[in-house]
Amino acid sequence: MTQPGHPALASFPVVDGCLQVGGLPLTTLAEQIGQTPFYVYERRRLDDRIAHLRRYLPSAVKLHYAIKANPMPAVVQHLARVVDGFDVASAQEMKLALNAPFPARHISFAGPGKTGAELAQASDAGVMIEIESAREMQEIARLAKNSGRTPLLAVRINPDFEVKGSGMRMGGGPQQFGVDSEEVPALFRQATTVGLKISGVHVFTGSQNLRADILQDVQTRTVELALKVSAQAPAPIEYINIGGGFGIPYFPKDVPLDIAPIGENLSRLIDNRLRPALPQAQVVIELGRYIVGECGLYVTRVIDRKVSRGQVFLVTDGGLHHQLAASGNFGQVIRRNYPVAIANRMNQTSTETVNVVGCLCTPLDLLADRVELPIAEVGDFVVIFQSGAYGLTASPINFLSHPVPPEILV
Repeated sequence: MTQPGHPALASFPVVDGCLQVGGLPLTTLAEQIGQTPFYVYERRRLDDRIAHLRRYLPSAVKLHYAIKANPMPAVVQHLARVVDGFDVASAQEMKLALNAPFPARHISFAGPGKTGAELAQASDAGVMIEIESAREMQEIARLAKNSGRTPLLAVRINPDFEVKGSGMRMGGGPQQFGVDSEEVPALFRQATTVGLKISGVHVFTGSQNLRADILQDVQTRTVELALKVSAQAPAPIEYINIGGGFGIPYFPKDVPLDIAPIGENLSRLIDNRLRPALPQAQVVIELGRYIVGECGLYVTRVIDRKVSRGQVFLVTDGGLHHQLAASGNFGQVIRRNYPVAIANRMNQTSTETVNVVGCLCTPLDLLADRVELPIAEVGDFVVIFQSGAYGLTASPINFLSHPVPPEILV
């Protein structure tokens, strides 16, 4: 199976046949780093993506970055200058976020199974805690009583509708995420009984969606659900997190998401539905993959070239222990190749069909399956595009005890 053209392959400039990253030839960058494999992320592309979102999303919407997509400290600190807040899912991510130059109340903490220590840290810091169960609320109440501090609280709602077209569904039907929408009124009453005030709601339905029409429908239904729930809240709702789920194109038939109609729909929803009913509520959209996914490359070097019964294998010093998603073992039902290239042979016209594999002793370690690439030799650089999100930290980096690759922001 050959690899058809992909827009990612033309998204980084090429000079004299070599891919340029951060204004440098990738070969020069590799020399400066002094090793392969590595991850590299571009500041310019991060800034361009935020500017693109600001252009089309209404100014009333606060843009939060979901740190789980890429928690590299330099990336987080760079984005802290251009986003309005962070979404975190662990104590370590919360620590990164609290170093940002904005108030702690602009950080939201979501996720099932928060420990008592994490809840205490979030409460003490003034971070917005998004409640995901009645038991979690009881634990928060116990901590608040013992500390005398008033925590900032929202409830994450598991909606009564499902979303089609998402790479991963995280709302609708039975879920470990959030409180079922029909149970939220009871949770409000319980919160009042134990002396807590819930002032926000959060609905997140799914990730990696490339359909603007579906996302518009989801946001419309999310706003209606938020209004319905807010009408039953004992205190004014001041925070509405409508989730995110914006996808990026990984595979040749993927069409990039059109943000313009999504922004227009959000403007109508805010002006016609939310502002009349909840004029004081702050609307938040949280995005991770969409912000960082296309800014990053995974770079590995060919260390062997072999032919086995007619098939060419390029054996690299990287593998699935660094880039699990590209190997097809991170949620793909039918394996498809990420966009891949030989970085120092971008203008070479002669090609061959090859398998790009890693250095691990498992047949799962397949980075590209029967792709058409320039004829490569030992020492050449293989790059996997769309590697800015859910790359290193979503991979089994300790598998077979190889060194952890560095991450660079240029």
